[in-house]
Amino acid sequence: MGVSFLSTCPSLLSLVANDTPPSTRYHPRSVSICCNKTISDVVGEDPFHWRRREVLKCVGATVGLEIIGSSGSLVAMANAADLIERRQRSEFQSQVKGTLYNAIKGNPDIIPSLLKLALNDALTYEKATKSGGPNGSIRFSSEISRPENTGLSPALNLLEEAKKEIDSYSKGGPISYADLINYAAQSAVKATFLAAAIRKCGGNEEKGNILYNAYGSNGQWGLFDRQFGRLDAQDPDPEGRVPIWEKASVQEMKDKFSAVGFGPRQLAVLSAFLGPEQSATETLLASDPDVAPWVQKYQRSRETVSQTDYEVDLITTFTKLSTLGQQINYEAYTYPRAKIDITKLKL
Repeated sequence: MGVSFLSTCPSLLSLVANDTPPSTRYHPRSVSICCNKTISDVVGEDPFHWRRREVLKCVGATVGLEIIGSSGSLVAMANAADLIERRQRSEFQSQVKGTLYNAIKGNPDIIPSLLKLALNDALTYEKATKSGGPNGSIRFSSEISRPENTGLSPALNLLEEAKKEIDSYSKGGPISYADLINYAAQSAVKATFLAAAIRKCGGNEEKGNILYNAYGSNGQWGLFDRQFGRLDAQDPDPEGRVPIWEKASVQEMKDKFSAVGFGPRQLAVLSAFLGPEQSATETLLASDPDVAPWVQKYQRSRETVSQTDYEVDLITTFTKLSTLGQQINYEAYTYPRAKIDITKLKL
């Protein structure tokens, strides 16, 4: 069942919805169409042809009224189908996040590798050819074994195990590696935000959770969560598109980010994705006059209670990174609902 057209046009949907009060339903009824024109009004025309034409007009008007009247129920059916699919995707997404949260909680040291895995998978994107991007191609042995991906195999292995669990309870088909990698990175980012809140509460987890939920940026993930349905590549992406970050100069990093539409601001906010030690990466980035002001801005933000500037910009940038060149399938992970045979019901 596809996404309804009206669900993609809220302005049109509101017009249709507001036509009929919510407490009433349309009930088809007989409609009388009065044709006031008389035969004497028509000069020089065959009365039989006039009558046939007028009768057809009246019948057409009646059918038109019936269609307009019944359109409310058609919209309601399309709306209901759309809501069912959204709920299916939302429920599955929540399960996926729970599985990934538990996997990461048991292996917190893997967080930097998960972030870098998502970054390197996405930065194979090439604007000129519109190829590459966050398409899960990093799962192929010939790609994960490249020099820029050294040390990322354990993170991929962790996700392979999580995928087995996720696929076992999925009702709408296996999760794509592209979605898996990006939602794992999302869980990793959230884990770093929560860890920062706990540190600010002196290591008290309960207070840290309260602080994060009260001042954190959970509400900023809406657009990212809607981009659920990335497609997997069937072959490895071309070599030579991703730098070896540990050996790259700041200028090389800027050039690569510029090639996919990012600037110094995005480079600074994604510093945690570029290596195992964010502080060391930021020290290097701060040596560049274009990047330094953004590094300093985000360092100051991380010292505040809410980290608002840093968290919001990181979520915004990561959301864009996670969809470079991707066409999202908004029907992914939906499934037909079981039909009930009322003849077999015992009353």
